[in-house]
Amino acid sequence: MTSSQSSTLLSLDRVSLSFKGVKAVSNISFAVARGEICALIGPNGAGKSSLLNVINGVYRAQEGSVSFDGEIRRHMRPQHAAERGIARTFQNIALFKGMTVLDNVLTGRNLKRRSTWIEQALRIGRANHEDDVQRERAEKVIEFLRIQPWRDTLVGKLPYGLQKRVELARALAAEPKLLLLDEPMAGMNASEKTEMSGFIVDINREYGTTVVLIEHDIGVVMGLSDHVVVLDYGRKIADGAPEEVRRNPEVIAAYLGTRH
Repeated sequence: MTSSQSSTLLSLDRVSLSFKGVKAVSNISFAVARGEICALIGPNGAGKSSLLNVINGVYRAQEGSVSFDGEIRRHMRPQHAAERGIARTFQNIALFKGMTVLDNVLTGRNLKRRSTWIEQALRIGRANHEDDVQRERAEKVIEFLRIQPWRDTLVGKLPYGLQKRVELARALAAEPKLLLLDEPMAGMNASEKTEMSGFIVDINREYGTTVVLIEHDIGVVMGLSDHVVVLDYGRKIADGAPEEVRRNPEVIAAYLGTRH
């Protein structure tokens, strides 16, 4: 990964986060290059999800700063993060269960609308044309992730693995520069993990989307990622290429188990 500023999309500089005096993340710094897939790994409670929440503004770090696409901020509000091109999926699925697949994916297009709420309410001005454009974009994402057979199905009636794919589709519909995926393969069987890994690689290659993901399956991480950052008890213990991280003795001790 090059260290030049132009190739770096996201960088964290000495970020620390505490809850009631307990450090969740301590003095974390790392950079993510444009167009790469970066995995955050580590034991449960290592601070991985908290770090994603700092990146997209859900949490406010007490120390340090986050730089995204050349803009340095001590705190990124979620709305600003979304407007700047950061999209997110969650460890616990956060979909509208009473809405169809298509309607859920369309919510990912909300920030792309330019018509006013009055135009939308009265169906005048730009509203009708925008509806056609947003639906077309949503349909392309649905086709890309191969969920067309369920486009008119209520999300709450879908099996877990498909719901995870719909959540990914909604995030991708926002056309993000950076996609944050919090355990996108949690609870999946081996074939579902393989399929989801393929979709993430395809998104990265075909859309050029930079991806930061949290994942516990080391086999998936090593086969999927260009770059791995390892956290343990809120501190960074490794940062580099997958093979380099795999051989790190501190990582083996903290996360991968003891080498025989």
